[in-house]
Amino acid sequence: MAAPTTTTHGMKATRDAYGEALVEVARGDPRIYALTGDLRDSNRLEAFAAAYSDRFVECGIAEQNMIGVAAGLAVSGKIPFVSSFAVFLPGRCYDQIRVLVAQPNLNVKFVSTHGGITVGEDGMSAQAIEELAMMRALANMTVIVPADAVETAKAVRALVDHRGPVYVRLGRAAVPVVFDDGYAFAIGKAALLHDGGDLTIAACGIMVAEALVAADVLAADGIRTRVLNVSTLKPMDEETLVAAARESGAIVTAEEHTIYGGLGGAVAELVTAHHPVPVERVGIRDCYGESGSPRQLMEKYGLTAAEIIAAARRALMRKTRR
Repeated sequence: MAAPTTTTHGMKATRDAYGEALVEVARGDPRIYALTGDLRDSNRLEAFAAAYSDRFVECGIAEQNMIGVAAGLAVSGKIPFVSSFAVFLPGRCYDQIRVLVAQPNLNVKFVSTHGGITVGEDGMSAQAIEELAMMRALANMTVIVPADAVETAKAVRALVDHRGPVYVRLGRAAVPVVFDDGYAFAIGKAALLHDGGDLTIAACGIMVAEALVAADVLAADGIRTRVLNVSTLKPMDEETLVAAARESGAIVTAEEHTIYGGLGGAVAELVTAHHPVPVERVGIRDCYGESGSPRQLMEKYGLTAAEIIAAARRALMRKTRR
């Protein structure tokens, strides 16, 4: 997968960072358990299983039952980290998540790998492009989409201290590492990565790197662009986003997800309620994917810096016409 050309720190898959971070936090906390549905290698839980075999639960190809096991661990005072592919978690066990975890507000951490269209060659049936909307709709559920491996590791550490159910979406492919170890992650807080008063780009996941490239191109044209990493889709950082709407007057959202119900929908809901401004959404537009390399699919479905730039120009045009 080709990387954006703006400053990055190499490439690494977020699922790799998850596996490493979970082993680290479990070392000092015996409450942490890891569950998977016959995907320990894909979910990067091999090291956890080897280090803490008594706290690793292989649930087999029975994702719905796995949610019940996690709920039981949670009510017993454990902190279960439950992993599968995003098409299976939440796709195959949504009712169990809703009834057994969200409604009783249990302390279960769902961390799904293989989210989005960049699952790549596995094709349409393996590409989860709507699950963020599904999880956002559940009461009590926190929803997080880390931008890179550094933020993933920091999010895993933050989840241990956070009470309540959380869904974290990770990817399969290696992606640009945007942050260094000094980056500060906080649940519910958007991070300002680039300041500007003409336009705001709010991005999550792999689209953060694309947003930074877009901001550099726009800057060369004299357009001062604010870039926000909105890694927590729920609860959203209302203060930061409303301020961005007020101060820049237009917003572009960018996500590896359908434009319905994910980051774009959340931002549109928020600014409509508090400070209406033009919002252009970059994402997958009411269709499903196909087989291809991650980069090929990003280009075909408009998940690129070029598409963000085009959306920015549309948003600026709408802003001047108001």
